[in-house]
Amino acid sequence: MGNKIQIGDLANEVMKQLEDYAEVTTDGMKKAVRKTANSVRTQIKETAPNRTGDYADSWAVKNESETSTSASAIVYSRNRYQIAHLLEFGHAKRGGGRVSARPHLAQAEQSGIERLESEIAKVIAHG
Repeated sequence: MGNKIQIGDLANEVMKQLEDYAEVTTDGMKKAVRKTANSVRTQIKETAPNRTGDYADSWAVKNESETSTSASAIVYSRNRYQIAHLLEFGHAKRGGGRVSARPHLAQAEQSGIERLESEIAKVIAHG
């Protein structure tokens, strides 16, 4: 069953259990952020326009900051960031006309948002 505690120690025991739960869920959420960032990078690499492969290979994940209660990661293009928006939305040609859009970032972003929400819900539900 459970341990017996004195009524005077109840508040301390409840606080201890809440702190343990907070630590477990915080660690789980940090893992979910890293896992989701890596999956977004992988999805961008798979769906990116692939003429030479340099653009798709340029995508990386950077763990921006991590504190005791939060974590953030950035998915970015190391050396081809200048053309990301041109490929995503299309652009005008020099001699007239347009280059058609090749959306690949918005899809990865949306699936990343959904995946992160799902992963965090699992962590909260299962501890």
